[in-house]
Amino acid sequence: MKRILAIVSVFSLPALALAQNLTYSGSNGLGGLLTWFSGILSAIVPILIAAAVVWLLWNIVRYAIAGDEEGKAKAKTEIIWGIVGLFVMVSIWGLVGVLQNTFQLGGGTVTVPVLPGITH
Repeated sequence: MKRILAIVSVFSLPALALAQNLTYSGSNGLGGLLTWFSGILSAIVPILIAAAVVWLLWNIVRYAIAGDEEGKAKAKTEIIWGIVGLFVMVSIWGLVGVLQNTFQLGGGTVTVPVLPGITH
């Protein structure tokens, strides 16, 4: 588990570095704070969802290659928790969209987060 956390941390550092342009001066009020926080989440959410998908796929592979019933049972439990985790993440992102629309904080639509690209 520590190895997976270390790998996810290493791959998330570039996205966090891209988020450094999101500075909050305090003079923008609550709307500015929410915009700043939304920008940070837009950088982190795709990485978390990608890590959850990789976790789910890894446990599916573990289930397929497990020879004993104990290994299959453990992998099956991890698969279920992976599906629950993905559901919770996507549901929370939908709730954020509902709150943005309700309080008119965003542009009216929820954009699907994408990983930042590397340019030459």
